[in-house]
Amino acid sequence: MIECQLETGRTHQIRAHMKHIGHTLFNDSTYGGDQVLKGTIFSKYKQFVENCFAIITRQALHAKSLGFTHPKTKEMMHFDSDLPDDFKNVMEKWENYVKYN
Repeated sequence: MIECQLETGRTHQIRAHMKHIGHTLFNDSTYGGDQVLKGTIFSKYKQFVENCFAIITRQALHAKSLGFTHPKTKEMMHFDSDLPDDFKNVMEKWENYVKYN
């Protein structure tokens, strides 16, 4: 899990930068994160990753916190959001996988 601070709000900013440094977002088919890129691609590990892909059927990108200045009222708007259940489920699976493998 990582934290990113956006500066420009450009489309795909996080996804493109993560791809550029060799760390695509989990299950991001546009940028190659839907492939087993590192580690063994055989047997138990591959099956584990594919099972996780089936749980998070989209790129693993979530905005915990968003803020912006309202364009009309100029009021600062701020929103927080908890992690979705699919993220929580996969994170728990990874924690257990690392602990026991």
